[in-house]
Amino acid sequence: MLYNYHSHTARCHHASGTQREFVEKAIASGFRTFGFSDHTPYPFGNGYVSTFRMLPEDLEDYVKETLDLREEYKQDIDIRLGLEAEYYPRHFEALLRMCEPYPIEYFLLGQHATCNEYDGAFSGRETDDETVLSQYVSQLTEGMNTGRFLYVAHPDLIHYTGDPAVYDRYMRSLCRAMKAKGIPGEINFLGLHEKRNYPNPVFWKIAAEEGVRAVLGVDAHHVETIDLPDCEQHALAMIEQFGLHLITDPLAKSV
Repeated sequence: MLYNYHSHTARCHHASGTQREFVEKAIASGFRTFGFSDHTPYPFGNGYVSTFRMLPEDLEDYVKETLDLREEYKQDIDIRLGLEAEYYPRHFEALLRMCEPYPIEYFLLGQHATCNEYDGAFSGRETDDETVLSQYVSQLTEGMNTGRFLYVAHPDLIHYTGDPAVYDRYMRSLCRAMKAKGIPGEINFLGLHEKRNYPNPVFWKIAAEEGVRAVLGVDAHHVETIDLPDCEQHALAMIEQFGLHLITDPLAKSV
């Protein structure tokens, strides 16, 4: 891989290693472009504090360190500044206002929970409830409609265990929305590495049939998971198996 736009920092409370270590590992692994997209702080404004994202007061330091490393290593690698965000309808505009003063280059749409997080369901938890699946697809579609997202991170994160025909109907609807908006979906290396329920071959077969383009995303949370050649080969095999169109550098395609 030459490009990766999905990487986290210790500020999200479930990653480890310094940003400098991430950059140096990316250089040693042959990346030309390396994007940080840590879990965005969310200004919930109701006293709720999320446990898996940076705090609002961490954002300025995150931006400064990323930009400082970009300048320091500019002869070796192109460092990009992004954030991974859910579309939470009650708070999304507040999120954009909070981020407006900073030169954020891109947002990844990773819908880890439905509704507004504190009043919804975690997307990766097994469920056979069609209403959860419906809400997940609805929020991803609404998020894409904002025009603020580069691509959908792990679009197959939802762990639906109900009727396969129901899954097909909703995922096909999601893929058609992705196709219509020209927004790619990510084949996620963290899911491969940790043998999670995603990447889901059923989803990617549907995605290929509906003309969704694919990107590769490391979703690095630790230095040692930046370079995962076995996961890369697995992902490329999926792309070949289903006939997916691979975008190697999604940010370049968007500008």
